[in-house]
Amino acid sequence: LNAGTCANIIKTMVARKYLDKIDKQKGYCLGSRAYEITGNAGYQKDLVDASREQMELLTEKMNENSLLCVLKGDIRSVIFRVQSKNYLQANTATEKRAYDTASGRLLLAMLPAPEIEKFISKYGLPAKGEWEGVTDAKTLIRSLKKINSQGYAIQATINQIVGIALPISKNEKVIAALSIYMPSLRFNELKKLDIIKKIKKSTDVIDSKLAG
Repeated sequence: LNAGTCANIIKTMVARKYLDKIDKQKGYCLGSRAYEITGNAGYQKDLVDASREQMELLTEKMNENSLLCVLKGDIRSVIFRVQSKNYLQANTATEKRAYDTASGRLLLAMLPAPEIEKFISKYGLPAKGEWEGVTDAKTLIRSLKKINSQGYAIQATINQIVGIALPISKNEKVIAALSIYMPSLRFNELKKLDIIKKIKKSTDVIDSKLAG
């Protein structure tokens, strides 16, 4: 196909909501109709629209990748992401077990206690090696309470990737997580505090947009 034909196809797909244009970037992401076809309920247009600008600003400031995630069953699902311009990139799957991601752990920790109990009853405990330090229900609950109390989750994977996630709320209910992730060689305790501060600033703006 020539460039003109491709451009017309993309224009049509955007108009029919199979694709969304990513503002300030030369690229596209799947739109709401594409998710409807696959039966994927994870796409939330209002949430993405409220988060997009802040995520782009956050990635620009930190020069690290950012993710917008929701919880679907026992899966942490990415519904929007912004890539940094770093030469050395950290990559993460669109869908992963909630126990095995910072965003998933955060979203689980922010559920009401009865919902957490139902989650554990339905999906079981983390697999061996899936969550360092969690070996049984007692240590899982303790870890989730710590995340809930501190207001963020952090994970360092065996693949040398570090992720930090904070909650996004609407009507005082956590509905998503905003996270930054990077290769561990670019992470340290001092940077951790700066990342948390910057993500929190972004989530506060997003919360305000969702409330308005």
